[in-house]
Amino acid sequence: MIIHGARAVCRWADRRDDPLGAWIRQLEARRGRNRTVVALANKMTRIAWAVIAKGERFDMNKAFAHQR
Repeated sequence: MIIHGARAVCRWADRRDDPLGAWIRQLEARRGRNRTVVALANKMTRIAWAVIAKGERFDMNKAFAHQR
């Protein structure tokens, strides 16, 4: 289910003007569509775990900031 949700988010990435959309577009250009979907599903799962287990607040800018 998480993969299907990530695939749906990736389909709309070109219309998003936020850090998530930029992160998806950059990753897809480098790695391709399927790897991007799996990477997003992994990232969403890790974010959900952190929010639940650690009690952290979700910050889109922190979660999808460009990392070098």
